[in-house]
Amino acid sequence: MIPRFFLLLVCSLVAYLPLSLMAAKPPAASANAATNDYSQRPEVRAWATEFASKEGIDVDFLFYTLKSAKTEPRILDLMDAPVKAPPLWLEYAPRFLNEDRIGGGVDFSLANATTLTRAQAYFGVPPEIVTAVIGVETHYGRQVGKFRILDALTTLAFDYPRRADYFRVELESFFLLALDNNFPLTEPKGSYAGAMGICQFMPRSYRHYAVDFDFDGRVDLWNTADAIGSIAFYLEEHGWQPNAPILTPLQLSPETIEVVAPLLNNGLSDPQPLKAWRALGVNPASAFDDNTAVSVLMLDADSGPAYYLAHDNFRVILRYNKSRLYAAAVTFLAEEIKARANKTQ
Repeated sequence: MIPRFFLLLVCSLVAYLPLSLMAAKPPAASANAATNDYSQRPEVRAWATEFASKEGIDVDFLFYTLKSAKTEPRILDLMDAPVKAPPLWLEYAPRFLNEDRIGGGVDFSLANATTLTRAQAYFGVPPEIVTAVIGVETHYGRQVGKFRILDALTTLAFDYPRRADYFRVELESFFLLALDNNFPLTEPKGSYAGAMGICQFMPRSYRHYAVDFDFDGRVDLWNTADAIGSIAFYLEEHGWQPNAPILTPLQLSPETIEVVAPLLNNGLSDPQPLKAWRALGVNPASAFDDNTAVSVLMLDADSGPAYYLAHDNFRVILRYNKSRLYAAAVTFLAEEIKARANKTQ
């Protein structure tokens, strides 16, 4: 087996050039897509001038590229949809905890067993967690997104004030990713938020956490092996603890629920030592160190609110996507995939 330090050395040196981008042809412009010459807008020119100066980039190249970026009004609608109507768990869960996702996860894990096992050996993240992330993110690679990344990030950077600062940083990272690896900025397609590949990394994560897990000298997140290794590396880098719990079910009395409810911010509390929770009446059936920092999670189930103790690994999944519903979906899908796979062996 190749030593882990050598893998990380290779990952720090390889070029981040997705193979799928090399073969892609520029997509035809949509007939009804709204056009907007970003290169002539004063705030865009100011940003491009500052970015070019900071990174030593030819500002005319930035203007030329931004001229081809198109405003995508549908992206703005999609970004605001969760804000207008955040789903309940009982509405969210069926999209991911169904036969198609569970059976598909088993098939994916069997087809990629060697790579998943190798990722666990290097990074400590179990196969079912990596598989579940891919299952939730892109339905095992079936839904990687249809928006041009340039259009998505430019639209959000300059026409979505609520998170413009964040998306301007991601747009900068996308330019740097392309320039470092000499691929056309107008070709990659992904999600409406600008996420790319089977694992849906944003450009900044692509640059910092994507790894060449098939050792072909390139990092291609549309490639299954690289996506598997990159997810595992990302989770490890954010504190994944091998063989540690993620969620522990809780049975809370009505009196305890009344005390705990005000501490739940959108269904998830801040972490605090378990002994502090015990003082409020939260007593998990499993034994844990009283000094362990844990959160309380509430999910709206069909039969009423369900409560869980959320451990460090749950918060690591939240680093991948900050939605408690997303992290819960990954956790429970992983459990179902593992249980189903064990039955078939």
